[in-house]
Amino acid sequence: MPTPPRRPDRPNRPDRPDRPDRRPQRPTGRSGPARAGRPERPSRPDAAMAPRSPRRDGADDAPRRPRLAEPELPTDIDPRELDRDARAELRSLPESLAERVAVHLIAAGRAIDEDPALARRHAWYARSLAPRLAIVREAAGVTAYADGDFAAALAELRAVRRMTGDPAQLPLLADCERGLGRPDRALALGRDPDVKKLEPAARVELAIVLSGARRDRKEYDAAVVGLQGLALDDPQVQPWTVRLWYAYADALLDAGRVGEARRWFESVVDIDDEEETDAVERLAALPAD
Repeated sequence: MPTPPRRPDRPNRPDRPDRPDRRPQRPTGRSGPARAGRPERPSRPDAAMAPRSPRRDGADDAPRRPRLAEPELPTDIDPRELDRDARAELRSLPESLAERVAVHLIAAGRAIDEDPALARRHAWYARSLAPRLAIVREAAGVTAYADGDFAAALAELRAVRRMTGDPAQLPLLADCERGLGRPDRALALGRDPDVKKLEPAARVELAIVLSGARRDRKEYDAAVVGLQGLALDDPQVQPWTVRLWYAYADALLDAGRVGEARRWFESVVDIDDEEETDAVERLAALPAD
């Protein structure tokens, strides 16, 4: 049985750990080719800007799909804020269109923590401009996830994976299945052959989601076991350590192992300098020994 460490050595830490389980990363770019067979090909993203040839036989009277209203942009946004990989993907667009898409992706990234609905409006407006770009579809999926629309998020993130072949969004895909009340499908994603291609942080996040799916099925002991291993015992604080320890404490609590859960929640409090979790409140709510 793992013993909760106290204040382990810590390497340089990023500003915030990644948080796929109900807390997606910002939709401003991906590591690798994408964040993953080919979706229906929508109309060209710049078609709205091209001149239309005259139509015949009263076709102009046919109903058209209404365009999304453009969300208001902060005055200080600069398209150059977008990361290099994302800017490279936008080069397939005309320059003026690429800049419009870029500023809305940046606005989505800025808003996602505080106002997921606003972030989603920006990302989906960008999607309306450039629906064939994986970076844009990823932003649409991540912001829909943050806004609690798991069906829309699942559709967009599946499209990204088909477009790029990158499995990096498997944790979010699995958590969308959980959000839709389908833990069995979430667990099936944990058996995807591409899991072995995930970076260590994404593997940890997927383990957290799968543990949650086990708890959804009331398999509480299996939820605990699913989080045990090298990542849990790592003597250094990694970007995912706070979330992993918190998830482990939560799983122990659901399994009825209150004393062990208390010790792990205490360890979370000890390292959660950014107050990323509510471990303090969870400790206070536990019954006395």
